[in-house]
Amino acid sequence: MKLCNESVASSSSSRHSSNNKLAESENAAAENSNNMSWGTELWDQNENLGIHTNRGIDALDKFANFLRDRVTIETEYAGKLRRLVKNYQPKKKEEEDNEFTSMQAFRNLLKEVGDLAGQREVVSESLQLQIIQGVTLLSKALREDRKKCLSDGAMLQQNLTTQLSSLERAKRNYEKAYRDSEKAVDNYKKADMDLNLSRAEVERYKNIMTSKIQQSDDAKNEYANQLQKTNNLQQQHFSILLPAVLSRLQELDEKRTRGIREFIIGAAEVESSVAPIIARCMEGIVKAGESINEKEDSFKVIERYQSGFAPPTDIPFEDLSKLDPDSLQDHYNNSMSNHLTMRGTMSANKIKKRVGIFNIFGSNKNSLTADGQKEDFSDLPPNQQRKKLQAKIAELQQKIAQETNARDGLMKMKIVYEANSSLGNPMTVEGQLNESEHKLEKLKIDLKKYQGYFERANQAQVANNSPQANRNQLQNGHRTSRHSNGSADDHHDEGDDQPDDAGSLSRSGSEDNVAQIQNGHNNNNNGSASPESGLGTSHTSLPGSGQGSANENAIGEDAYFETEVEPLQPLGTCRALYPFEASSEGSIPMNEGEELQVIEIDQGDGWTRVRRANDSNGWDEGFVPTSYIECTLYA
Repeated sequence: MKLCNESVASSSSSRHSSNNKLAESENAAAENSNNMSWGTELWDQNENLGIHTNRGIDALDKFANFLRDRVTIETEYAGKLRRLVKNYQPKKKEEEDNEFTSMQAFRNLLKEVGDLAGQREVVSESLQLQIIQGVTLLSKALREDRKKCLSDGAMLQQNLTTQLSSLERAKRNYEKAYRDSEKAVDNYKKADMDLNLSRAEVERYKNIMTSKIQQSDDAKNEYANQLQKTNNLQQQHFSILLPAVLSRLQELDEKRTRGIREFIIGAAEVESSVAPIIARCMEGIVKAGESINEKEDSFKVIERYQSGFAPPTDIPFEDLSKLDPDSLQDHYNNSMSNHLTMRGTMSANKIKKRVGIFNIFGSNKNSLTADGQKEDFSDLPPNQQRKKLQAKIAELQQKIAQETNARDGLMKMKIVYEANSSLGNPMTVEGQLNESEHKLEKLKIDLKKYQGYFERANQAQVANNSPQANRNQLQNGHRTSRHSNGSADDHHDEGDDQPDDAGSLSRSGSEDNVAQIQNGHNNNNNGSASPESGLGTSHTSLPGSGQGSANENAIGEDAYFETEVEPLQPLGTCRALYPFEASSEGSIPMNEGEELQVIEIDQGDGWTRVRRANDSNGWDEGFVPTSYIECTLYA
């Protein structure tokens, strides 16, 4: 609307300037008309001038029709642009893609195209109101003036023709009277010389001669009078009356010509008035294109679809010769089942039951939502579960805020009714107030429930996504356990159930520790959890920091002791592409653009170990996501 108002204002100013130019052009044309006039130069071309002026007005009407057709095209173009924008507006099912910069840029593009359509509508309206109406009124006025001029010219010509006819009659009468008088004179002379005629006869011829001479003189005087009138009228006609009419036709034609010129300029000014706004629309489209960030979109794809599972480790070699022949087939079947249900090898939508470190996907007690998912979204991967829970919590908080405002409004209304009963009965609000309280209480219960789900999901996420736990899983992919028969067997550190009679000590130690974490207790003397869980006392604690693991203590004879080692030599440097907040054990935060030292490259778990100097002349070491940094390794 603002753009349209600017266009209307600019169009109004251009219309005033166009009127001023038209007045100046008329004054200049008036000065030129004194030098060259149709009345003096084309006094004998009245008919051709009538034809010329008619063709000129037809050309003006043709220009008006051209503008009408252009307005129609502009209107259709604007309408089609608006339909195009409407047809390509993101659908409701596509709203989740609006977080990508490419989709946001496309939406901004549609908005700018809609503004372009608005400017084409402004051009169409301005041409219709300012130019076409002006052309139509001018054409109508010119036709009326031309008709009047031609009528006046015809009347003048009719008067001149009438006077010429009178002069011609007077001249013929004079000629006839003159011949008659000459004949009468001849007859009298003959009679006077004829001695045979009587005096009376001679006198009669004399009287006839005198009468004819008198008639001839009267006709001569009439002829002279008509001739004088005709000459006067003819001189006035060709020097004053007809030039005035022809000059009016000239002014009329010049006005038409100036009108076409000014209307063409006005149409261009209408187009120019919206050009800055169209240029801004183009700038908006360019800015929308420049706002697309492929790295940011790739990062958002990771955020959307990242499951939170670690890639599967190497499948251990199992020596079947050391197993009992009776349990060989069962062991083979279980091994295949474990392989098929390994973390990260199947889609979360296809996994019916998964036993993880916190058993967060093993509960079937939750009711299903309308879209077939569990109430706590435990059937989704960890990251997706946390996002769903966050969205649900935000939705509940919004509903609570709305319901709280509604309840406060009802309470104020009740207080007003109690203070002034004439305004209403307080009891009518009581029922609505009780219902609102009931809804609010239910929403708070749901909020607390989902906050509990979210807290448990966060605990599980910290344990599963710890860089220490992932690194330990890769470095210690085979856990040696002692069986009752004294043979050693390798088991994957997944916590999956195995058909062992005695069970592995390492698995028992991990499961006991996990149970302690889930119950909110930790029985380790040093206050730190096992490297399997990835939980510790600080974000910067790392493997090899002197903290013993519960799993290693449980192994017994295979336990080993860690000793302090020299600081690792840097393998290269890296630059942070994105800011990262350390939310898991063993990781360190970093800011965008920060330079760090690489002391251990990614081992396939998605984490890189880095180091930086701190304010106390020491070093901070920890893990950061590999996808968040750009590494430059030394040769």
